[in-house]
Amino acid sequence: MAIPPIVWIIFFYAFCAVIAIQVFYYLYFFSRLAFYKEPLRENTHEHPVSVVICARDEADNLSKNLPGVLVQDYKTTHEVIIVNDNSADEGRYVIDEFQKSFKNINHIHLTQEAKMISGKKFPLSIGIKSAKYEIVLLTDADCTPASEFWMQKIQDAYDDDTEIVLGYGAYHKRPGLLNTLIRFETFHTAIQYLSYALAGKPYMGVGRNLSYKKDVFLRNKGFSSINQIPSGDDDLFINQVATKKNTAIVIDHEAHTISEAKKRWSDWMRQKYRHYTTGKYYKPVHKFLLGLYSMSLFLIYPLLAVSIIFFNWWIALAVFGVRLIVQSIVFYKGMKKLNESDLWPWFLFLDIWMFFYFIFTLPAIWKAPRKNWA
Repeated sequence: MAIPPIVWIIFFYAFCAVIAIQVFYYLYFFSRLAFYKEPLRENTHEHPVSVVICARDEADNLSKNLPGVLVQDYKTTHEVIIVNDNSADEGRYVIDEFQKSFKNINHIHLTQEAKMISGKKFPLSIGIKSAKYEIVLLTDADCTPASEFWMQKIQDAYDDDTEIVLGYGAYHKRPGLLNTLIRFETFHTAIQYLSYALAGKPYMGVGRNLSYKKDVFLRNKGFSSINQIPSGDDDLFINQVATKKNTAIVIDHEAHTISEAKKRWSDWMRQKYRHYTTGKYYKPVHKFLLGLYSMSLFLIYPLLAVSIIFFNWWIALAVFGVRLIVQSIVFYKGMKKLNESDLWPWFLFLDIWMFFYFIFTLPAIWKAPRKNWA
């Protein structure tokens, strides 16, 4: 039985609808980051800072990355708290060696697992509560600051109203398709959470480069409401406590952190499964906005194919072209802002790739997350 023409018209209208949704997100949200100019400050302050790093069996990463944290060009009082969580490797000895040269290291060596608390929330809580100073700056053992001005750039975003500062955690640029895909997904996530923050709807940060005041942590009873969830020490906590008035962003290239991307597809998928299991706990408005965007992005290419084949190919391509032009401009500016410009020539291929990426990560909806935090 032949399919009535009205069916293909409906499919085309659906295609136009998802294009309109996408264009709205690019123009209303993502353009905020793409055209963002960091505010000029007449007076800058250097506040005392406590850097907190949690590590488990990270001896190699500590040896490689800790010097980048310790040699920051920061004249004001600061400390580096390293919470060595039940490590079985030589990490404690690596830290002890660094302590001989850097007296501002506070080494906390945990030897007992926390009961009923999943992920790295317990060691992170210990580190934050041990902080001497109000401004806490978080990163991971496998990350290194992009410059010696990382600490200064992040803390400079604080003013009387600011309690949370979101940064960008980049990955080293290496040859290979997987590295490109990981870096694009990281950029794609960043343009969302940074743009939402600029729009007054902050919903997450990344633990690789995140700062907030100790008082925010204590005032909200730390991670007590999310202790049972394996992930969420960065995104869920920020989702609960961030507001339009208390959140700022820093995207200066010198304020980035950089880490090594996963080398194997299975390791990356495992990492993404763990991260995506927290999305169901976001505030309803964030789940709606993120879900609508993801659904419209997922439907674009199937509906484009149907519209080209069964409706009118040139009208379908013209409609798709509107989004493509807007997307190309926003991505170009956004990638330049986050020092990811080398990805832009491939953005159309990478955009098509996101359709398959959603399929690959779909099991995160029902798959039970791992209980460890590594």
